[in-house]
Amino acid sequence: MNKKKIFNDPIYGFINIQSELIYDIIETPHFQRLRRIKQTGLADLVYPGALHTRFHHALGAMHLMSRTLDNLREKGHSISQEEYEAALIAILLHDTGHGPFSHTLEFSILNNVGHEAISLMVMQQLNKLFSNKLDLAIKIFTNAYHRPFFHQLVSSQLDIDRLDYLKRDSFFTGVSEGTIGSDRIIKLLDIVDDQIVVEEKGIYSVENFLSARRLMYWQVYLHKTGVAADVMLNNIIKRAKWLIQKGENIYASPTLMLFLERNIDLESFKSDTNTLSRFIQLDDYDIWASVKSWSHEVDPILSYLSNSLLNRNLYKIKLGNEPYTEHKEKLVKQLIKKGKSKAELPYYVSEGSISNAAYMAHNQKIKLLKKNGKVVDIEETADLPNIKAMSKTVTKYYLCWAGELSSK
Repeated sequence: MNKKKIFNDPIYGFINIQSELIYDIIETPHFQRLRRIKQTGLADLVYPGALHTRFHHALGAMHLMSRTLDNLREKGHSISQEEYEAALIAILLHDTGHGPFSHTLEFSILNNVGHEAISLMVMQQLNKLFSNKLDLAIKIFTNAYHRPFFHQLVSSQLDIDRLDYLKRDSFFTGVSEGTIGSDRIIKLLDIVDDQIVVEEKGIYSVENFLSARRLMYWQVYLHKTGVAADVMLNNIIKRAKWLIQKGENIYASPTLMLFLERNIDLESFKSDTNTLSRFIQLDDYDIWASVKSWSHEVDPILSYLSNSLLNRNLYKIKLGNEPYTEHKEKLVKQLIKKGKSKAELPYYVSEGSISNAAYMAHNQKIKLLKKNGKVVDIEETADLPNIKAMSKTVTKYYLCWAGELSSK
């Protein structure tokens, strides 16, 4: 067995690994793969510092979970050592189901399989490897444990996952608006009836947290140049998939090839355990190696898009409150004049929408513990109109087109 270890993190300093089991989990290929998956996808094409990985984030989230549980114990709440370790494992492994570039290719490499479902399958596979020592962690992750506050710390509207990624992504992108007071929020978390609540005096820290999340979405995660890069990479994968399934002999890494040759869905994972084993070998490097090769392909669309992404000659993009129907029609006419077929058009002109709400009022609500002991929903607090405003889903429409086309 391995001895306890320490990681040096740029955000929190030294992170202590709390148990030999946790260190052994970190050492597995399932977890080490996260070193090769960037946290914010292609955001480094906008913010050059955004080169941090899911590995960084998972360790940071585990560290914050440890501090949170220590704080709750100090407030007199009973948390057994088994529960403590299981909660750390649940948050440590919560993102192991992410594919290359995190969310960017979530629904193009796979057919409608979210990363949460794959994370659970990874945890179940590791549970077999570690003789069922992850049973409780899986219960916490799936909200099947009788003390729901553990799951709320892993996944809710004020969870440890978000406390880390907002602070971390803000640091590495240099977008200061994402800075949050995670230390204060953690100190003011409490438990009432096995539910997570925030002490009333923490309300403005929570408001800042929600505001920071909204700003980070529009400035980083949904930045229009980042959206253009995401759309381009998705179109590259779609084109490669179409060519390979048509019988064209083009290169892809052996791991990636399986997911291009076949349309993998959730049933594929359930019916063939080898699918998961192959998926957890897949990372950003498979994509980049393939894109570099595709930049020399004879197929003009695949080579054009691949070269464009490699050299950051991204789609031009418009982002606004209404669909760009007329503009799209003009671009399509240009393409038809250039001799492009109807099937080729989506690779040169793509449209869609993106949405964000900082706080989902219809989901599990953030609970506030008032000084009189009463627990209320945070949006019921009269002096916080901003939270009600942030509950509104904002949808923006985008139109992307190849740079060779006139935008007039």
